[in-house]
Amino acid sequence: MITLYGYPHTRSLRISWLLEELGLDWDYSLVDFNQGEHRSKAFLSINPAGKVPALTDGELTLVESGAICLHLAQKYGQGLLLPQPGSDASALHHQLMIFVLCELEQPLWTIGKHKFALPKDKRVSAVIDTACWEFDKACKLIEPYLSEQGFLLGDQFSVADILLTHTLNWARGFKLPLSERLDGYRTRISARPALASALAKESAVLKN
Repeated sequence: MITLYGYPHTRSLRISWLLEELGLDWDYSLVDFNQGEHRSKAFLSINPAGKVPALTDGELTLVESGAICLHLAQKYGQGLLLPQPGSDASALHHQLMIFVLCELEQPLWTIGKHKFALPKDKRVSAVIDTACWEFDKACKLIEPYLSEQGFLLGDQFSVADILLTHTLNWARGFKLPLSERLDGYRTRISARPALASALAKESAVLKN
């Protein structure tokens, strides 16, 4: 049994989206940040960092969204969502995936931390302008990889597309400007039925 530990509209959405793309049966275990459940003894036994997402797949427990995505796609993708292992396309995919996680997402999380996530006495508002500049620079570097109607790897939808689209949606939530090309890509990929299904499951778990 696969169980995703998460909270709506966090990085756990990446995993729920991927699980829906793969058509897997899975359970959503809500970690309610408003109730401090991320600091509970039970959840800290799963992820000592107290962060989501976390995932259990049988006896395996994983944290870090990139690692979880790769595990699920490799184990259950049956050739979908990842290029052939060892191919040039696979090397490019991993390069893009790591760029999204380390260079594109990092300044967004810096903004988030200094706006709401960190304790008030640890926030430094002056760094936000620098983080916005870093994000814009990263956007310019990844934009050339986008085709007008395709995906990061041309005709193949991949894990990297999920990570990039989720990150760009996060940017729009922060009201950061995106180029027409990036925003068009974001809008098109966000229309995938699996994302709508993942969002519906997140909404349902909040109501329960």
